[in-house]
Amino acid sequence: SSPASIQKTCASKSCDMSYILTLNAGSSSLKFSVYEADEDGVGALELSGQWSGIGSRPKFSAKRGSEPYDGALPGGSPPKAPCDALQSVLRWISNQGIQLADIAGTSHRIVHGGTDFKSPCIINDSGVSALHKLKRLAPLHMPHGLAVLENIREQLPNIPHVACFDTAFHATQPDEATRLPLPQAFHDKGYRRYGFHGLNYEHIVYELPDLTGHPLPERLLVYHLGNGASACAILNGQSVATTMGYTPLDGLIMGTRTGSLDPGIVLALARDEGMSIDALEALLYKQSGLLGLSGRSSDMQTLLAAEDEASERAINHFCYWAARHGGSLITAMGGLDAIVFTGGIGENAVAVRDKIIRHWNWLGAAIDNERNEANSTELSRDNSWLKIWRVPANEEAQLARHAARLIY
Repeated sequence: SSPASIQKTCASKSCDMSYILTLNAGSSSLKFSVYEADEDGVGALELSGQWSGIGSRPKFSAKRGSEPYDGALPGGSPPKAPCDALQSVLRWISNQGIQLADIAGTSHRIVHGGTDFKSPCIINDSGVSALHKLKRLAPLHMPHGLAVLENIREQLPNIPHVACFDTAFHATQPDEATRLPLPQAFHDKGYRRYGFHGLNYEHIVYELPDLTGHPLPERLLVYHLGNGASACAILNGQSVATTMGYTPLDGLIMGTRTGSLDPGIVLALARDEGMSIDALEALLYKQSGLLGLSGRSSDMQTLLAAEDEASERAINHFCYWAARHGGSLITAMGGLDAIVFTGGIGENAVAVRDKIIRHWNWLGAAIDNERNEANSTELSRDNSWLKIWRVPANEEAQLARHAARLIY
C-alpha cells in the first residue's frame, strides 16, 4: 500500500499525522516506541516502553512522551515470549488512543544483515526467507526479532514493515578491517568481521551536530558501553573499524561476555577441561566479563558501589581494555578529534568515563570533573583540543528515521 492509501484507513482521528511503531526484540525483552511521522520525517515520540524479564519475571514499564506511565498494566497473562509481549503492547497502545489503523508502518531492529542486507529495507516474503538463512550468524539474537517481525506482518498485512540491521552501518569498512586471516573458502561462506550496535552509532552521527552546535568531527571514537559493549572508529561519518567481529562476543569486556580472547584458550578448555560446545558458549557469553572477573555481578553500578578488591579489579580491567581497543581504532582513522560515550554505562558511570580517559592523558585528553559528575553533554575541559561528549543512546529514534525515509 502507498502512504496515501495507508493514511486513508485511519479510523480514530483525522489523518494529518500517522505513526511509526518501532520494535526491538531480545531473548527476554521487547522494547517499543510510537513516533508521529509524515512526509516531512519523524515527529514527536508519543509512547515508549518495554517488557523485560520475559520468561522469568516479566515487568512492564512505559512512558507517554517523557512522562512515566503509572496506569493500568496491559491485560492478559504475563508474556512467556517476545511475541506474547507484542500482543500485550498492541493492546496497551490501543488503550492509549492510538489504533492499529493509525500506524503507517513498523520498523524492526534486526541484529544481523549478513553481507546481503547493507541498508534498511521494506521486508516482503522473500526477505523474510533470506533473513531466516542468517539465523546461524546470530543464533542467540535473530530468532526473536524475526518472530516478532513475522507476527506483526500477519496482523498488519497492508502496511510496510521495515527491517533495520545492526550490522549495516559497518558495511563501509575496508576489506582489511573485515576479512579474517582464514582460507578464502571460509570467507566465501560468510566468516568475517561484521560489527554491531550500528543503529546507535548511526544515531550518534545524526544527533551529535545538533547537540554540540558544531559539524561532525572528522575522526570520531565512540564508546557504546552497556551490558553489551563495543567501540567504533567513525571517519567522516562512516564506520571504518569496530571492536565486535563475527559475533557480538568480540572486543571490549562486557557484562557477562569475555570480549577479545585468545582462541587457543577455547581449544584448551575443550581439550583439557572437556568442555562441550554448549558449555563453552555458556561460559563465554553468560558467565564471564564483569561477572566472571568480580565473582559478584555483571552490573557496573553494583560493582562501583561494592568497594571490594575483586569488584575494583573488574572495573579497572574493563577500563584498561576499553582504552587499549580505542588506541587500535585511532590507528584505523589516522588520528582523533573527539570521543563520545553512550549506552547505559557510558551515559551514567562517572568513574568509568574518568578511568578510561585517564589512559589518554598522555594524548592531552582531560575530563572536566564537574561536567562529568553532572552527566553533562560536553565532558571535556574548555581548553582541551580533544572534545569529549556524552550522548544518550537512542536506537528507536534511528529505527523511526529509517522507516519514515522508506515509507513516505
